[in-house]
Amino acid sequence: MTVAADKQIYTPEEYLKLEEESEEKHEYRNGEIVLMTGGTTNHNRLVLEFCTYLNFALREQNAEVFVGDVRLWIPRYREYTYPDIMVVEGQPVYHPPGTTTITNPTIIVEVLSKSTQARDRGDKFRFYRSIPNFKEYILIDQYSVLVEHFVKTADHQWMLTEYETKENKLSLNSVDFEISLDELYKRVNFDKKV
Repeated sequence: MTVAADKQIYTPEEYLKLEEESEEKHEYRNGEIVLMTGGTTNHNRLVLEFCTYLNFALREQNAEVFVGDVRLWIPRYREYTYPDIMVVEGQPVYHPPGTTTITNPTIIVEVLSKSTQARDRGDKFRFYRSIPNFKEYILIDQYSVLVEHFVKTADHQWMLTEYETKENKLSLNSVDFEISLDELYKRVNFDKKV
């Protein structure tokens, strides 16, 4: 991506054009373009494990899983972002042009990293809550066994359930899906040398 050094504010259209030509992924934050950091092997393991089980469970349900490369547009906050995992009930609603950006996830999953966890828990969660279809938010820690599960219970009300042992099972409300933390964290290596 070639970004002019003196230009700091971009239109969504400029961002989309630059992103199409880029070899790296970037978020768009109300005019600013921010390079996304690379993932770790544990991050990748957790996304892959969760998606494998989730995709299999949703094959007979009216829901579909999207991973990493599908962009999300959040109109109220003028933000394009790439959640780790999104689930759409029914058909995806695309934000033009093309079929690379959706607007209607029901469930969003983020695997936390040291560089993203504050934003994932803070502004990003607030922005996600502006999406009318959005009902569940799952945060997965890659450094310890910890899953935070937020469920929308009413307008402007969310309930948090925390899971901190491998014996716990995460059950989603919006779709028929359950996974034990033992299965989720099976291949994760907490050795800091890795």
